[in-house]
Amino acid sequence: MPKPSTSGESGPQRGRRTPRISGDDRERAILDAAQRLLQQKPVQDISIDDLTRGVGLSRPAFYFYFSSKTAVVLALLDRMAEAVLAASNQRFEDADGDPVGQWRLAIQASVQTWQEHSAVVVAVSQLRAAQPEISALWTQIMERWVRRITKAIEAERKRGVAPAGLPARDLAIALSLMNERAMLAATMGEEPSLPEDQLVDILAQVWVNAIYLTPTPKAVNSTSKRRPRS
Repeated sequence: MPKPSTSGESGPQRGRRTPRISGDDRERAILDAAQRLLQQKPVQDISIDDLTRGVGLSRPAFYFYFSSKTAVVLALLDRMAEAVLAASNQRFEDADGDPVGQWRLAIQASVQTWQEHSAVVVAVSQLRAAQPEISALWTQIMERWVRRITKAIEAERKRGVAPAGLPARDLAIALSLMNERAMLAATMGEEPSLPEDQLVDILAQVWVNAIYLTPTPKAVNSTSKRRPRS
């Protein structure tokens, strides 16, 4: 009778085991598959079976991670929102001291991230009216964005670059809603809508005029005063 191998040349080996896929990886795979499918067809035409086939999971395994297709869309929306906020916060810091540059970079980051997730935006817009959970999450995301912009406007006024005017929160709401509507119209191909290649420049100019009451506010060197983050 042959002796068991001790040389590692035969039999199952620890180093050759297939790496275990974590729950986070499976959840991310489902979301990635859903986003790819949304680029191919409307959200209404995507089934749970489509999602499970995309990642090689059974239906019971899918339901371990998500309770429904709506839950997948909610997770995609949340992921998109985090990406938008992170990108815009970083760009806002990149132009410290330059009022025009800071807003343009922040808006550019928001628009670019929005466009990268355009399939999610379309799905959300199609489901919001009929899905209270999606509408509620969208409201939370907008509120978080408004708070972040309100703090930024107040900071600009405090350092003497932006003059006092409309309440900062009211101005933040108006500008945020303008961006939302303009970006959504461009994404959905509505008419009238702003050309996508001019969207950033137009929105940034409106923001600068509204916040500083001038198209050419003076830059201030203030590396010690960082912009507030959400």
